[in-house]
Amino acid sequence: MSKNNPQGFERSNKMPFGRWCAEIGWRHLVGIAAMIFAAIPILYVISASLNPLGTVSSTSVIPTQFSLVHFETLLSGARGNFLQWVQNTVIVCAVVSFTQIFLSLLASYAFSRMRFKGRRGGLLALLLVMMFPAILSMIAVYTMIADLGQAIPFLGLNSLPGYIIVMLGGSLGQVWLIKGFFDTVPKELDEAAIIDGASHWQVFWRILVPTLTPILATTFVLSLVGVMSDFLLGSIFLTDDSKKTLAVGLYGMLQGDRSNNLGIFAAGAVMTMVPVIALYQFLQKYIVGGSTAGAVKG
Repeated sequence: MSKNNPQGFERSNKMPFGRWCAEIGWRHLVGIAAMIFAAIPILYVISASLNPLGTVSSTSVIPTQFSLVHFETLLSGARGNFLQWVQNTVIVCAVVSFTQIFLSLLASYAFSRMRFKGRRGGLLALLLVMMFPAILSMIAVYTMIADLGQAIPFLGLNSLPGYIIVMLGGSLGQVWLIKGFFDTVPKELDEAAIIDGASHWQVFWRILVPTLTPILATTFVLSLVGVMSDFLLGSIFLTDDSKKTLAVGLYGMLQGDRSNNLGIFAAGAVMTMVPVIALYQFLQKYIVGGSTAGAVKG
């Protein structure tokens, strides 16, 4: 028998069931409901891609038939130039994502480490611009690219370089997130490197950037998914079948016959989301760390 428990009774650490339901249990129920809600459309798309009929009426949430005919049809190019759409999407995503991250990284370093006139106003202006959707500037951007195409056809409408220029209009969209991570890195690290003779570029590239792996992985995935899923801008600027991206091409194919093309559209959606999911899983530990650390300071 212990001094604090003279009767020798064992104390139970179990929480009463009612209290557990009130404090913890309801969270599990909400989480399970959210998972089911998110899984239903995914299961439906997978079921439609494996259904040999591939129609709306014959597709259910749980697959009842198994066939790869829609994948074969899509890859053969019988219903659309799918492989060309994949190539265009890879080019656009690679150029836009890396450029956005690089420019946002440079701007974040300046806003975090330097003090200059207009710094606060610039940050507020970036935040204000991010609050408005890109569709609001569609007419102005369309006119600008049309005029640019008359002078330089290579950068005009219905061209990948022109579409890339349009997408690069949001190159500073990750500044706030990266700056929040920069603010968590002690400035004494910069000062010690400068005392040792390092320039600002050397401090930035050789010392700070290697410590930003989590936030760079986070911003890369966010930018990649945003560019890959863009449909509004792509449907306006890319009309030629050989210039379309996956989002524009697959939607155009579905729009032609929504019922009979559902299976082929679902097959394309599955092949599109598998690499993204694999990338998410590979960078998961960096994404979680970068999102939380980047939100510490604004």
